[in-house]
Amino acid sequence: MTKKVIFKRITLTAFLFTIVGMLFFNPLAAMACGYGNSGGSDFVPQRQSGYSSNQPAAVAINKEQAQGIVKNHVGKLNPDLAIGSINDAGGFFEVEVLNEAKEVLQLLGVDKYSGRLMLLN
Repeated sequence: MTKKVIFKRITLTAFLFTIVGMLFFNPLAAMACGYGNSGGSDFVPQRQSGYSSNQPAAVAINKEQAQGIVKNHVGKLNPDLAIGSINDAGGFFEVEVLNEAKEVLQLLGVDKYSGRLMLLN
């Protein structure tokens, strides 16, 4: 075989592999989390039902509701833990998680409008 024939076959093979790769490894077909969503968008604890960025602003939760959200979440993880003081921090509530010796183990934040939990320390 001549160099021209070998070059044409290699070029044709590379072109076919490129086409096959574009057909089978299409990133637009990967819809694992839904189109335009980041991973884990629906897996947040205690999200208020009906909350969406397209809806009008939700009613803010109060301290008792925030305490209930944290108590429910912490109770599932470790029933020996308790809830300490709750402070209003603007857009969220700071809630202390205490152990049996009444020492602060963790500060959790509860968003006032979505009910989402967040670690603060």
